[in-house]
Amino acid sequence: MALTGIQIFKLLPKTNCKECGVPTCLAFAMNLAAGKAELASCPYVSEEARAQLSEAAAPPIRPLTVGSGENAVKIGGETVLFRHEKTFVNKPGFAILISDVTPGDEINERLKRFKVLRYERVGLTLRPEMIAIKNESGDPSKFETLVKKVKSETDAALILMSEKVEALAAGVKASSDRVPLIYAATDGNLEALANLAGENKCPLAVKATDLETLSGSAEKLIAAGLKDLVLDSGSRTLRRAFEDQVFIRRAALLQKNRSLGFPTIAFPCEMTKDPMKEALIAATFVAKYAGIIVMSDLQGESLFPLLVERLNIYTDPQRPMTMQPGIYPIGNPGEESPVLVTVNFSLTYFIVSGEIESSRIPSWLLVMDTEGLSVLTAWAAGKFVGDAIGAFIKKSGISEKVKRRQVIIPGAVAVISGDLEEELGSDWKVKTGPREAAHLPAFLKMGA
Repeated sequence: MALTGIQIFKLLPKTNCKECGVPTCLAFAMNLAAGKAELASCPYVSEEARAQLSEAAAPPIRPLTVGSGENAVKIGGETVLFRHEKTFVNKPGFAILISDVTPGDEINERLKRFKVLRYERVGLTLRPEMIAIKNESGDPSKFETLVKKVKSETDAALILMSEKVEALAAGVKASSDRVPLIYAATDGNLEALANLAGENKCPLAVKATDLETLSGSAEKLIAAGLKDLVLDSGSRTLRRAFEDQVFIRRAALLQKNRSLGFPTIAFPCEMTKDPMKEALIAATFVAKYAGIIVMSDLQGESLFPLLVERLNIYTDPQRPMTMQPGIYPIGNPGEESPVLVTVNFSLTYFIVSGEIESSRIPSWLLVMDTEGLSVLTAWAAGKFVGDAIGAFIKKSGISEKVKRRQVIIPGAVAVISGDLEEELGSDWKVKTGPREAAHLPAFLKMGA
């Protein structure tokens, strides 16, 4: 059971040093108990106290990892019901379902879609991460063969699904180094799968027909020494599954129910046969509150909106989405191409770069770090001003790429042109662009 704030306070050094970011040890203890602080923030806590406080310091929903390497999927670790309270931590993984009774050509097509459906946005690669491999044939060797194929041809984090312990054991044997999720422990195979997961150090999904049974099964697995669990309430209608997701999250966060303090898995693929309806159901579970979402198939027209929704929801609402500062060539620019400068607020970048592309004038776009602030806000905060922009241009390396030493600044901050010219010196000329990005194509075509 989680410790109270007073119990935690008794184990702290009581120095009131403020190095943790709050004025007193009592305030820090209360934050720790509420899941609003991390024990590592206290530099003076003893090792003995650290061990005793580990439970209180742990997130109410245990984080765990499925897969290995660069494409490992970390889920759980959540501390709030609503993202505006703080932030959501680990985005859900999207999985495509492949069965061992699916024809070979279709399996190849699904694996191909898994590998090619990737999108670049805000400097990030958006993609599905997981493949759920289902043993419908009942044949362990056939299942093992499919697991080996998927493992060898993709970097996917794997979910192994079967009602037969023998098939799961064969699948785990073929992919244990990939750290697959074993699905799923039920009343009939609880002990066997607990042993399989424990021996291979793999996460284990536990499935039940109702939340009370699910909680009881999780408690048994915890008692058996398993810590990395994924919960499936067994509901296969949108309303019931949605209610279960909310109940599990509230039980873990508000009631400190450790037996339900684990990430969940949802199966839109089993709730409808309509692909678009399945995408809508998946969108619901991105927001509320699945850790893994299993889809019957992946198609670009439905996957891309889901990936963007996930990106937006799992972006810290207190920190704007930003681009990596640097030089962005647009349209294969050369030594005589125009040079423009803007801020690293992602929305500004996409608007400006889109207008430059539509002009069909090859250009260099310099993106300056303004901590995600828009042009006028960054100027008002002193982060997008003449001397700062000048220093950025000098360090950016653009001088090595162009002979035409002219930089175009946003018209909304024309007032900085004098300071920028002074900072850059006589080698560079500063030209004021239009106030609105929509006017950039005409501006550039006029020979800016």
